[in-house]
Formats: sequence, C-alpha cells, structure tokens
Amino acid sequence: MSNYDATVDVIVAGSGGGITGAYTAAREGLSVALLEAGDKFGGTTAYSGGGGMWFPCNAVLRRAGSDDTIEAALTYFRAVVGDRTPRELQDAYVRGGADLIDYLEADDNFGFNVLPWPDYYGAAPQARLDGMRHIVATPVSAAALGVDAALIRGPLDNERFGTPAPDLLTGGRALVGRFLAALRRYPDTTLHRNTELVDLIVEDGSVVGAVARRGDEIVRIRARRGILLAAGGFERNPTMRAAFGVPGRIEDSLGAPDNAGAAHEAAMRAGAATDLMDQAWWSPGLIHPDGGAVFALWFAGGIFVDEAGQRFVNESAPYDRVGRQIIAEMSAGRVSQPFWMIYDDRRGEIPPIKATNLTLVDTESYRAAGLWRTADTVAELAESIGVPAAALADTITRYNDMVTAGADTDFGRGDEAYDSAFSRGKSPLVPIETAPFHAAAFGLSDLGTKGGLRTDARARVLDEAGEPILGLYAAGNTMAAVSGTTYPGGGNPIGASMLFSHIAALDMAKQR
Repeated sequence: MSNYDATVDVIVAGSGGGITGAYTAAREGLSVALLEAGDKFGGTTAYSGGGGMWFPCNAVLRRAGSDDTIEAALTYFRAVVGDRTPRELQDAYVRGGADLIDYLEADDNFGFNVLPWPDYYGAAPQARLDGMRHIVATPVSAAALGVDAALIRGPLDNERFGTPAPDLLTGGRALVGRFLAALRRYPDTTLHRNTELVDLIVEDGSVVGAVARRGDEIVRIRARRGILLAAGGFERNPTMRAAFGVPGRIEDSLGAPDNAGAAHEAAMRAGAATDLMDQAWWSPGLIHPDGGAVFALWFAGGIFVDEAGQRFVNESAPYDRVGRQIIAEMSAGRVSQPFWMIYDDRRGEIPPIKATNLTLVDTESYRAAGLWRTADTVAELAESIGVPAAALADTITRYNDMVTAGADTDFGRGDEAYDSAFSRGKSPLVPIETAPFHAAAFGLSDLGTKGGLRTDARARVLDEAGEPILGLYAAGNTMAAVSGTTYPGGGNPIGASMLFSHIAALDMAKQR
C-alpha cells in the first residue's frame, strides 16, 4: 500500500448534503476524509436561504402537532414522481427521513424548527397543504461556531458583492455549520478544502481509493470501507451540459462554483450507470446587471409574457414547475431570453418579488443595462420590449378581467395552496392598471443539475447491468434524483442528499 498518501475507512467527496455521510461514518467509529473541491464548505446547500428538509412524520413535526402518516406521504410522493424512479428508492427516502432526524437529535449539536412549506403539487392525492412535512436547522451564531463560521460558503451577497456574512447563520449555512461543529468531536475525521476528487482507483471490480487534486499536487487516498460521491451536480461544466442536453447557461445557475461534474466523470469511467442527465432543479431567474439570471420566487404580482405579448404560465406556481414551462415555451420557439415580467406602479419600479436570493443593486444599474423598462402606456411598454402592442394590451385586459372575477381560468393562478402561501393567504392575482407600467427582464435559472449515478436503496452505485459497484456510493446531485423529473416539495433536494449520504455511511459501517 506504499503508493497511497493516506488510508482511511471512508472518503466523502462533497460537503453539502454529503457532510451528513461524513458525520454518520465518524459517529459510527470510522475514520473519514472529507474532500471539498472549493475553498469553503457547504456547496450549493449553503446557498439555500431556507436549507429545508422534506422529511415527513419526523419528531420535530410530531412535537408541533402534525397528524401526517408515512402512508399518506408515500401516496403523495408516488403520485407526483410516478414510476420514473424505482419504487424501493422512493420508499427509502420517504420512510427514512424521520429516523435520520432521530439520529441527529441525539447529538446536542443539532436543532431543528418547523418551517411550514406547502407541497408543490397541491392537487395530488395526500398533498400536505399546511406545509407540515418541512423542517429547517435552528439558526446558530458565528461566535458559537468559532473559526468554522468563516469556512462556510455563502451567502450569495457575500460572494458576489463582498457584503460581510451575517453573525447569525440561518438556512443551509446553519445546517452545514452544525455538522462542522459536530465533526470536530471526532479526531479521526480530516476536512480538506481545495481538494477535488478527480478519479477512482479500482481493483478487481471494487472501488478501493480515490485520486484527488490539491492545487498542483496529486494525492492518492485508500478507502477501506468505501467512497461516497456527493460532490454536487455538473451545472458549472458547459461541455457536460451540452453533451447531455441540459437547457440554460452556466452563468444562470445557482450551483456552487466548483460543481463541474468531476465525480460524475470519475464514476462513469469506473462503469457507473447514469440517469436523468438532461435534468436540473429549474426556476425563473431575475436578470441582474452582471448579466446572470438568479433564482427568484414569491411573486407578489406581475405576469410573464412571451414574444407574442401573451401570458404562458401560472407565475405563482412552484419555481421548478414554472421553469419547466419556460423550457417548453423556449423549445416551441415562443420564448427567448430575456422574457419579461409586466407589472404596474402600485409598488413602484422595483419588481414585485419577495425573494430575489441576491440583494438588488441600485435601480439605475438595472435601467442602464436595459433590464428594467418603464413607459406611461402599455403600448409604449410593448414597443420598448419588442412585443406587439395590441396583443400585450389584450393580455393585460384579459388578465385584469380574471382578477376582478377572482379566478385565473387560463393558468389557474391561485388554485393551489403554494400559490398564496407567501401572501398570507391572499390571492396572488393582482391587477395591472396603475401607470406608469414596468417590465423586468427574466431568464431561465437552475439550482443545479439533478442527473447522476444510478443507485439502489442503500445508495450503492450501480453499473449498466444494475449490479452494485463494490465500495462506491452516491448521494445529492451526484446521484440520479429520487424525485425523477419532478420537484415534490421544498427541502426535497437537501433532504434526499442528507438521507442517502447517511444511508451510505451506515452501509459502509457494516462492511468488513
């Protein structure tokens, strides 16, 4: 074994949801090397403002009075996902979250709160409209984390504008921070930043180690029990996006900057099968003066129009569903980037968005870049954004008539619980009638790709014949998503990443 630079029981590539696997392995008595390609820990998970976990029937929800059942949650999840992913994989996810929370709550480093968040397919059977399948990590102060606080990625304002990170870590940053604090209790765990897994070492059909790049240095690490690949998606790799037909641009992704698919490629060279490689977690994105379209949600008004000046979507629907409709319209040639949100002056020039995920810069910068446009009349606004004036006027008239009637008979805006969850139950139908009139430029954004390595319910990576590759596991966006081509509820990406990382570590702990 002299050709190895280090030997551990478990290697984990990725410190977003994958950090759960590192923690579980360490707690189960294994030595762990956690490899993070970036200069900070947390990956895309740390960008999440909520950092939510979709874990039905867990103890946090039970203490809050939830009367949900696993059978109801399974009925919902299966109805939404269908047979696009294996039934046993879906069952493992829906059934496993509560046990993971029990496991974590046994450690005083962890705390969770309920953050009610309605399921994203409110009309599906057994959808939970009160949001009681969703929890978040309890915020934690930077002082409590000590030096680890400065090692956690995000928020976006900090990375893009240099804005000081807040003293209170919330959402995904709080979740990652709590795992870092917990890992510090285990001396057989080493944490490596700026260390990218670039290849796997295979002997006699089993994965026994990894090759990592640390600056100009190549490091070979042996893994006695196995390797967990949870290194995010490949949203930052334009070649892979093009090869697998993933719509959108890398500059419009909210994925962490080091998510370039190296772990995917290493596993495929080792014989791993893949699935869902053309898929991502989609959203509409408000375009900022730097040219990037950034994930935005909670629209308190406004309508989206296509190149013909016509509406094409329920603007208040869950963001992935809106994103998928944008892709469909782009494929049909009816929408291009940018497309426009039309709104009136009742709240002024700033677009009616409650969560931009990146703080707006000065208004003049958006005007100067041509991203926000204003006109005294609808006809003048139509000319400004290049759509037919008569069509835009008709679209607004029809929309206003539906607002007055209280029902969007075209796209069902307001028909599902999510549509009005963030307007305190008020209708999301807001008329466009107060001059001057405004338009804000939007594009297609994503929260990362969701295509990856096929796995079984134990998170073991499968080969093309459907057999496990010994020693290799996957979770998060490196794993083909358990939700298939859908996004069942807030906290699904982070929750699944955490759970299958945990399952992988428990399986490795059982190995000799």
